[in-house]
Amino acid sequence: MPVDAPVGTYTLVVVSNRLPVDYEEGADGAVTWRTSPGGLVTALEPLMRSSHGAWVGWPGVADRDFAPFENDGISLVPVRLNEEDIEDYYEGFSNDTLWPLYHDVIAPPSFHRETWDAYVSVNRRFAAAAAAVAAPGATVWVHDYQLQLVPRMLREARPDLIIGFFNHIPFPSYGIYAQLPWRKQILHGLLGADVIGFQRQEDAGNFSRAVRRLHGYPTRGVVIDVPTGEASTGQGGDTRRVIAKHFPISIDAAAYEELARRPEIQARARQIREDLGNPKTLMLGVDRLDYTKGIGHRIKAFGELLADGRLSVEDVTLVQVASPSRERVSTYMALRDEIELAVGRLNGDFSTISHTAISYHHHSYPREEMVAMYLAADVMLVTALRDGMNLVAKEYVAVRFDVDGVLVLSEFAGAADELKQAILINPHDIDGTKDAIVRAVEMPKRERTRRMRALRRKVAENDVAAWSASFLRALTGGAAVPAGIPDDLDQALQSIAGAENLLIALDFDGTLAPHVDHPEDARAIAGTREAVQALLDLPGVRVAFVSGRALVSLQQVAQPQSAVLLTGSHGIEVQLDTPEIELNLLSTELEQLDTLARVLETISGSIAGTTIERKPAGLALHTRLATEKDGQTAQRQARDQLGDQLPGLTIREGKNVLEFSVRSSTKGDALTQLREYTGADRVFYAGDDVTDEDAFAGLDEGDVGLKIGQGATLAGYRVRSPQEVTQVLVRIAALRSGRAL
Repeated sequence: MPVDAPVGTYTLVVVSNRLPVDYEEGADGAVTWRTSPGGLVTALEPLMRSSHGAWVGWPGVADRDFAPFENDGISLVPVRLNEEDIEDYYEGFSNDTLWPLYHDVIAPPSFHRETWDAYVSVNRRFAAAAAAVAAPGATVWVHDYQLQLVPRMLREARPDLIIGFFNHIPFPSYGIYAQLPWRKQILHGLLGADVIGFQRQEDAGNFSRAVRRLHGYPTRGVVIDVPTGEASTGQGGDTRRVIAKHFPISIDAAAYEELARRPEIQARARQIREDLGNPKTLMLGVDRLDYTKGIGHRIKAFGELLADGRLSVEDVTLVQVASPSRERVSTYMALRDEIELAVGRLNGDFSTISHTAISYHHHSYPREEMVAMYLAADVMLVTALRDGMNLVAKEYVAVRFDVDGVLVLSEFAGAADELKQAILINPHDIDGTKDAIVRAVEMPKRERTRRMRALRRKVAENDVAAWSASFLRALTGGAAVPAGIPDDLDQALQSIAGAENLLIALDFDGTLAPHVDHPEDARAIAGTREAVQALLDLPGVRVAFVSGRALVSLQQVAQPQSAVLLTGSHGIEVQLDTPEIELNLLSTELEQLDTLARVLETISGSIAGTTIERKPAGLALHTRLATEKDGQTAQRQARDQLGDQLPGLTIREGKNVLEFSVRSSTKGDALTQLREYTGADRVFYAGDDVTDEDAFAGLDEGDVGLKIGQGATLAGYRVRSPQEVTQVLVRIAALRSGRAL
């Protein structure tokens, strides 16, 4: 029976394999739904309530139809799965093909056409359910590897939607991913999204490389240009910009700390230690029973430490919680036997009447009990062989309000990118892991406190609410703002105005000056020069123009003050406190420039309304004055002919302009050079174009990115026009000088 839900009423739709509820049926047959604990629910719950959102997913019960219902203030839209779906789509393709492949083939993946067919069928069912309930122009956020085809299916059914996808597990390197028989179909499915989120920068890079290798789409930093319509055949035409970027997920740190501060939880932590014989050191491992978690490596290292006499069973106890996982899959059944055999042997060899080496538990615990275990544990062992994030590491840190405890963390877990003050290990290196465990056990209190304080600060600053907000901000870009400066932007301006060294970096065309038909006619709007001068007059402030134009052209149209730093041609040219323009081209690059000019001049001479702009390291083909059809023809011919003759060219697509450069450089590179030159500790960057996304991608935490106009962006804030940019510059100067209220 199809899902019977209100059609087109929800402005935010979350789609995941499971609904955030657990089904319970009483002895009297009464059905109740209990909210599942989880960071994703915590992060999205307030937003879904305030924005009239719905959650689409399987309710966890096979072969049952459930009507849409509301639970704890969230609208839920169930998708039916039968036993065959679970066997083929979930246990088969998702967990016997994708899971091992995406985790670097720690276990061999299987490739079966019938499970792929089931995966396609179930993804289509989820997409149909989401499309049916999404309001016009709604935001749809799809989650995880089980639903990688849903974004494309949604885009084809509902092109009006804003679509995001977040992959909670790793994305493998190309050499591994290429083994998948349906590799191009998966990428095609994911590229239906506007923003594709990953846990680690490495994962996002692996995805972009796979797209380049298998589809040939151009990528610039975190931006992928995906052909639309007829262009999807690779024959030219319009493109759609997709952002593929890392957004490391986190936890509700405050909620975990609140639990840890409860007297009854602390009492339970003390009881746990007593029940274990009050060991001097209690080590803890908490994992799903999965071959990616490195449980066997952990047990091996601990056993060798006991055998070597470096640790004593009288002093150290390891508690290992291995919650059941995919118990019907043969690989997992074999893993359970292997782990429990290893635990039994180690306990048989080293346990005494009064002390057990490993206290092993193959079941799940409620959150309160886990928090008590975290509080009780002196050392937390996270030895994952490959993990998208590993939230257990962050949970342990959040719980330790006493600023004690040591985290031993695998460098192959995504959390290692953020939690640098943990003891980082390669779990495959058993000797190195043993040394790290001994170091953790013997670490002085002062060092434990120093490390844990830094870890806690990181987890608190980057909690799950910040994660969801950053993803949705990149996805939706925020709505167009009214005249003036919105409150959230003003707060950000206040935060940077007091920086010791502040860099104000500005694009020119479309940011300080409106776009015009003839590039040489561009001029900054009234008041811009005065606003820039007000900033230049302030101590500790540098202003830079970051443009795609050649510097000669930029100087002509912008007429900048001598104190303004200049970068042109996307960072290839620079003029930094000197009248000289720095540019060095190789002889081979000069030859490429001659070929480039010859091809583009031939094309422009044959198609009305197209013009050529010469730049120091390239040329730009402008099609603003051509008809839409002629403009597309000119750009297609340029791509085709230059792709054959000069395959190494850097190509950038802007608004009615196609730029070709013989040297690869981006506005992100220019911004990095400016930051280093000025010594800026905070940066404000404003831009309107696709090329400005490279600069936005290079901003650090605490910097401010401002997008002018519509479109998906990595900038945190948005205004509508150059006039509002000038207002922002005036506001920064006022805040910096202390004239603002």
